[in-house]
Amino acid sequence: MKAAKPTSGGKLKALFLGLFIVGAIVLIRFTPVKDHVTAEALAGILTGAGFWAPLLYIVVYAAGVCLFVPGTLLTGLGAAIFGPYWGFLWVWIGAMIGSAGAFIIGRTLGREFAASLIGDRLKKYDEAIERNGFATVLYLRLVYFPFTPMNFGMGLTRVRFVDYMTGTGLGIIVGTFIFTFFIGTLKDVWVSGNWSGLISLEVFFSVVLFIFSFFIPPIIKRFSGEQH
Repeated sequence: MKAAKPTSGGKLKALFLGLFIVGAIVLIRFTPVKDHVTAEALAGILTGAGFWAPLLYIVVYAAGVCLFVPGTLLTGLGAAIFGPYWGFLWVWIGAMIGSAGAFIIGRTLGREFAASLIGDRLKKYDEAIERNGFATVLYLRLVYFPFTPMNFGMGLTRVRFVDYMTGTGLGIIVGTFIFTFFIGTLKDVWVSGNWSGLISLEVFFSVVLFIFSFFIPPIIKRFSGEQH
């Protein structure tokens, strides 16, 4: 069976999705806006926000995810400003909201057009993603699949929103904690001037956890294989 022809409405929405993505990249990378999306500029805004800094940071992070702002910049900024523990929490919340937003944009504007292009050969993969959405998303998050492209891309598939969000929520915990913990600890050492702090249990733990994270996907894949 051939794929159904895309409707004019589906084509139009897909066009808007393409324009949105291209426009976001151009806006952030090639316009004066890029001068305001730097660690120094954002840090100045957040440190001056006082009590509202965490909420403002979450909004900035969520918007940044949808606009293709590098996640390492936003995550490192959160760890440096709020420390390893609060930084981890605010980063995780911002990433989750941003992931949801990008997914909804992709699903709303691109799913109809994507579905119309799926024939028998690709249909089984689309259906498999729907059946195993949580495991698929979790696995891709654990292998550090590019964050923002995956958010939009998953919106084009049949994966259920709840599976996508739970898989994302669990899948980004390890990487987010490792990065914020390590950057936050380095920032504390830098501020205190106590460089011996680099040789500490916290730093050692974050490095070990980072190395271990690369073994999680094969373990999950092997375990899931033994269950079938």
